[in-house]
Amino acid sequence: MRTLDPVKHAAKKRHITDTAAGLFAEKGFDRTTVADICKAAEMSTGSLFHYFPTKRAIFLEIFEQDGRDNAEVFTRARTMAPWDAVLMIVDHLCVPALDRTIAGLVLEVVAQASRDQELWDLVARNEITVRDELAQLLQRAHDAGQIALPVDARTAATWVQGLVDGLFGRLVDPDFDATEQVSTLRLILSRFVGAQAP
Repeated sequence: MRTLDPVKHAAKKRHITDTAAGLFAEKGFDRTTVADICKAAEMSTGSLFHYFPTKRAIFLEIFEQDGRDNAEVFTRARTMAPWDAVLMIVDHLCVPALDRTIAGLVLEVVAQASRDQELWDLVARNEITVRDELAQLLQRAHDAGQIALPVDARTAATWVQGLVDGLFGRLVDPDFDATEQVSTLRLILSRFVGAQAP
């Protein structure tokens, strides 16, 4: 019996989802076919179905992966000084906005989630996890005297997420440079909590 290499298997799944994410961002979920994904990923339909039974399963896996990526960042953040950890997480959350093609994927998620309860629940679960992790770090930073929270930590965390979401919301503006604006976002956040600007 052939032994499955979990590292190679995970890498191949990641290749498929990264490829599909680009197509979903460019063409939309409904207009992207399995054949499109196979062609872009340079694999046969049979091979793709070995990893994912449907196109929808690929779409869902993109956000499952997002949750796993975030979890790795949160684990690292817990070993850092809390305010440094908050800024590190904010930078991590901003990274996808630096790729303008992501704007199409963000819009597609909103459209698909509005009629797919499982996707809605998955995205919401990821958002709640991010909020809760940020809230804990913000509270720790406040307790350590690194920042002065003007509101409770959970509310502050929600607005941190809102600032990050604002980057994605502006990607449709051709004059908006997300790379330049990340530093502005950090400055706004620092002023909000009374921290020294990074």
